[in-house]
Amino acid sequence: MSKAETAFKSGYASLIGRPNVGKSTLLNRLVAQKIAAMSAKPQTTRNKITGVVHLPGGQIVLVDTPGIHDSNTKLNRVMVKASFSTYNDVDLILFLIDASRGFSADDEYVLQTMQGVNTTKILILNKIDLVPKLELLGLMDKMNKRSLFEEIIPISALKKDGLDSLVSLILKYLPEGPQYFPETMITDCSEEFLIAEIIREKIINQTHFEVPYAVAVVVEQVEETKSGVLVIDATIYTEKDSQKKILIGEKGAMLKKVGSLARKEIEKRFAIKVYLNLFVKVKNRWRDNDRYIREFVYFHD
Repeated sequence: MSKAETAFKSGYASLIGRPNVGKSTLLNRLVAQKIAAMSAKPQTTRNKITGVVHLPGGQIVLVDTPGIHDSNTKLNRVMVKASFSTYNDVDLILFLIDASRGFSADDEYVLQTMQGVNTTKILILNKIDLVPKLELLGLMDKMNKRSLFEEIIPISALKKDGLDSLVSLILKYLPEGPQYFPETMITDCSEEFLIAEIIREKIINQTHFEVPYAVAVVVEQVEETKSGVLVIDATIYTEKDSQKKILIGEKGAMLKKVGSLARKEIEKRFAIKVYLNLFVKVKNRWRDNDRYIREFVYFHD
């Protein structure tokens, strides 16, 4: 290898943190395309979602994970376990905290789950656009004294501030390796998974109270017609009749709104005209049922 040449670097990096610290926003920003559902509500991500960042000198495979928290349903425990499973399977752990909240007890809980994990860790202080500079410097100093991280970097995923520096830093700690994915591929998530995530995100952002957390979306069929229209049949599952009524809304208004918002984004995402059929069904306490958790949520490995 000549001096002018540099080794291609590649590897896997998991995004770890408590709910609502901006992991999915960061994934979408780095990949430069929306893959994961985003919401101001916590616990939006339910599955491990892979996004691929293509660079001239390397490839970063990011794994977005569910927020780690003290879980109260079987679904939440499965979600948290999925996050834990990445600790020793990746080359790098990117530990995100919400800088505007400082280092909270919830962040400490996440950190404690990494005890004994030897994987290299980088601390990412997100949402720095919401933090006064002196306060941010104090937080960085406090975390630096703990000597748990190879690097500490402040960013704002929402404002795209510091992302170029973050990418360079990640690449620095990744090993030399192959190109795992072709340049045309930004995720290994299936088409059905991406569509379901879009629909679920619209429900999360349009509904309140327990409804967003009790909803699962299963795409039953995706078929392109001879006239070039993508026909999608999707079922929205809830746990109670009262939740079903909220989702449908008066004279079907809520379901129509969710369907319209989802259809527009799916059309933009796949560059094709879409006909979206949404159905709502009730499965009592599905979040505590192993079979339904596998069927409704963990169909993407």
